[in-house]
Amino acid sequence: MSTKTGSTPPAPGAEAVISLRGVHAELGARPVLRGIDLTVRRGEVVALLGANGSGKSTTVRAVIGQVPAGAGEIELFGTPRRRFRDWARVGYVPQRTTAAGGVPATLTEVVASGRLSRTRFGVFRRADHEAVRRALDLVGMADRAKDSVDALSGGQHQRVLIARALAAEPELLILDEPMAGVDLASQEVLARILRQQVDRGTTVLLVLHELGPLEPLIDRAVVLRDGCVTHDGPPPEAVGQHALPGHDHVHPHAPAGAEPIRTGLLS
Repeated sequence: MSTKTGSTPPAPGAEAVISLRGVHAELGARPVLRGIDLTVRRGEVVALLGANGSGKSTTVRAVIGQVPAGAGEIELFGTPRRRFRDWARVGYVPQRTTAAGGVPATLTEVVASGRLSRTRFGVFRRADHEAVRRALDLVGMADRAKDSVDALSGGQHQRVLIARALAAEPELLILDEPMAGVDLASQEVLARILRQQVDRGTTVLLVLHELGPLEPLIDRAVVLRDGCVTHDGPPPEAVGQHALPGHDHVHPHAPAGAEPIRTGLLS
C-alpha cells in the first residue's frame, strides 16, 4: 500500500469525513452512478480513478451537491448532505478552468473569494486578509498577488484555484483532475502543495487519470467503471491513460433543470 511520505496512515476507526452508501445519479436520462459506496476517513488521501465517463467527476459533484443523488445516502462529517451547512470546512477545486471565469481580477481577488464562507456578511477582517495572504504564499504565488490572473500559465491558474480553496482553511479538500493539462514541472509544484496540506492533517479526495507525482501521497485508490466501484484499495499497478480505455476527455454536465444544492463552493 502506498504510504504518505512523512505521515502516519489514518486509523481504521477514524471519523468518516465523506460517506456514500448506494448512491445513484443520472445526467439527463442516462444513469451515471450505479450504487456507489465510498468512505473517506479523516486524514486519508483517496484517488478516484477510471476512464472518462466512468463517474469520477459526477461522484465528487454529487458529494458537494452540484449533481443530485437519485437514490442512496451522502454524508459529510457525519451529517446528511441535505442538512450540511458548514461548507467552510470543505475546499473544492473544479476541473481546470480560468481562475476568474473570464472576469478581470487579481490573484488576491480570486483567492479572497474562497474566504467568503468564513466571513460575516462578506466583511473581511484582519484574520481573513491574513488567510488569503497565507494561501497565496502556500502555493508560491505571493509575489504575484496584485497581478491579473489573465497573465498566468495553466499551471499557475491551478495553483491559484488551489489557493482559493485553501483560503477558507478547510478540513476536507476535493480536487477534480488537478493535473489535467498541466506540465510536469507544474505537477511537481502541485504535488508539493498537496503534500504540505496532507502533513497538516487535511483529508483529500482527488479525481485523477493517472497518479504521477501524487502517487507517494495516495492511501487508497478507488477505481470506477460504468458508474460502479471495481476496486477499493492500494493503487493498481497500471493506472495511466493507456490502462484506462476511453480516455477521450469527455465530461458530461448536469441536465438543464437539475437544481444544485447552494453550498457557497465555487466552481
